[in-house]
Amino acid sequence: MLQVSQLCKAYGGQVLFEDVTFRLNRENRVALVGPNGAGKTTLFSIILGEAEPDAGLVDIERGARIGYLPQETAPEGDQTVIEIAAGITPEHARVRKIIGDCERAGDTTSTAYIDAVARYTELGGYQTEPKAKRILAGLSFRESDYDRPARALSGGWVMRAHLARLLTTEPDLLMLDEPTNHLDLESLGWFQNYLRSYPGAIFLISHDRAFLNALVDHVLEIRHHRIHSYRGNYDDYVEEAAARDAQHLAAFRNQQGKIAQLEKFIDRFGAKASKASQAKSKQKQIDRMDKIDAPLDEARKLKVKFPDPPPSGQTVIKLEDIHFAYGAHQVYKGIDFQAQRGERIVLVGPNGAGKSTLLKLLAGALTPQAGALTLGHNAKPGYFSQSRLDVLNASNTVLEEVQSINRAINDTTARTVLGSFLFRGDAVFKSVGVLSGGEKSRLALIKLLLDPPNLLLMDEPTTHLDIASIDALIAALQDYPGTLIFISHDVYFIRKIAQSVLHISAGQLTAYAGDYDYYLFKSQSADERAALTAGTTLSNQRPEDAARADKGGASAAAPGFKSKEQKRAEAQARQARAKIRAEVDELEERICLLEDKQRELTAQLEDPELYEGDSGKVMKLNRDLLALNDELERLNEQWMAAAEKLDEDD
Repeated sequence: MLQVSQLCKAYGGQVLFEDVTFRLNRENRVALVGPNGAGKTTLFSIILGEAEPDAGLVDIERGARIGYLPQETAPEGDQTVIEIAAGITPEHARVRKIIGDCERAGDTTSTAYIDAVARYTELGGYQTEPKAKRILAGLSFRESDYDRPARALSGGWVMRAHLARLLTTEPDLLMLDEPTNHLDLESLGWFQNYLRSYPGAIFLISHDRAFLNALVDHVLEIRHHRIHSYRGNYDDYVEEAAARDAQHLAAFRNQQGKIAQLEKFIDRFGAKASKASQAKSKQKQIDRMDKIDAPLDEARKLKVKFPDPPPSGQTVIKLEDIHFAYGAHQVYKGIDFQAQRGERIVLVGPNGAGKSTLLKLLAGALTPQAGALTLGHNAKPGYFSQSRLDVLNASNTVLEEVQSINRAINDTTARTVLGSFLFRGDAVFKSVGVLSGGEKSRLALIKLLLDPPNLLLMDEPTTHLDIASIDALIAALQDYPGTLIFISHDVYFIRKIAQSVLHISAGQLTAYAGDYDYYLFKSQSADERAALTAGTTLSNQRPEDAARADKGGASAAAPGFKSKEQKRAEAQARQARAKIRAEVDELEERICLLEDKQRELTAQLEDPELYEGDSGKVMKLNRDLLALNDELERLNEQWMAAAEKLDEDD
């Protein structure tokens, strides 16, 4: 489907890549990886025809459709969410209006109506809207969002609408640049499962290891300006790349040793007439060598080290009888919580349960309506917000932002630290407002480093960081001596950092005094990512776990004990859930049958010979299709309501 041959690209004197050659076939799932600045997004731009290579060719199979999701998208005009997701063009809208006007006037026999229906059918209008709505629901849009103008939504939700459009149109090649950045855990799980059965090829850039491991069967790495191909998922690539790196280093050292020997001979005998010809021969031998590039410069990697903060007391922070609400929506009602020095706690639970709210309460970014927050002796909190601009001033330059912290920082120190985070040269004078997501994340980390807290509160710290930067952050946090409470959707990051888990659901806190694998064991979850958004309080806690739970938390009864009332309630819940599951299955089966019939009617209406015969047959087919579409819409609404109820019971 896609053949890339001997591509080369440089900007000024900097070579991004050269002799890049690879092929993508239908149903391939390929990840493109490489360090920051290696040229991943540039390679995507060349394939899409948005940038020109210095040399080489991109050959796309004739008729193949490419869909692209960039990291960011331009602000939207007056298009609604459903218009974006269904790919409704001005022509779609025009034809749809004619159909609606004719139907309201009872004029369904006119040439204008018949032509409009035929054109709308040709444009795929009768099939795309129901499909777009199901995909929007999977991406966590509510039905009330469908007709909202996109300009009224945040950038992340607009990106989801564009992602829905790609999935609805099903291009032959789906190109995705960091597609998980704007997804919450529930929609990410749905998206990952959807892509597993996607009928086309997928080519993506992502820093999410779990996502890559679940999806890809090939990895292409840009390194040393070349492309290297690996079979398997991301973990397979890491293992094979490590072996390849060791071979590369050995070959580089061996060649450098030979060059050093030849140069030693040249230096020693080059000036002697009797040896001059031999010295020239040795120099020619060096010149003819195909030089092996040195291993990647370690200085180009992100270096993160948290300085030792001042020590805190044993109890770092305490919440007592905390109440908090957003208007009429009560998030917490009388919760208790405390963190001890040196703990590493990850917050998990369903979307909207209040994880970010709890972190903001701990950080002092939100004030409770009732209850008390007490900081322990010498405790100094530092907050790393999910919205990086919450802790950054968009109007400052990078250098000014670093120098704005309470501790006085001179230019030399500031620029040294900025350089270690890849802000070099004139990059320190860039405005914070124009930085990329990854650059904002690095800058927010710098501010924490230069004025280190002993209570670190982090909301999705790995978002927008590449894999090398995530590894550097993990290494720094493993050595960090303070207390850490964080939220993350990155299972790999959680496993490396978390030593205990706090589950949040329905305004209740339930503590698990074990790492993430212990939490998975207690939840009996086979899906490590789905367990992050499990909505019910999990059973079989250790007694010491329940002791740290809030007032409304789990019972402190002996592990595994259940009363008759509990068993009866669980049996009733299972029966109710089975009934809903049966309803969902039945609706899905009916929807599939109707969609098959819809395709059959559409194919008949697309046949030009139909319009040369009996016009009555055309009208009947149109009426049948309209009735079928109405029924499909009704069934889809029932399916979404039942599916949402099923999700609520999960």
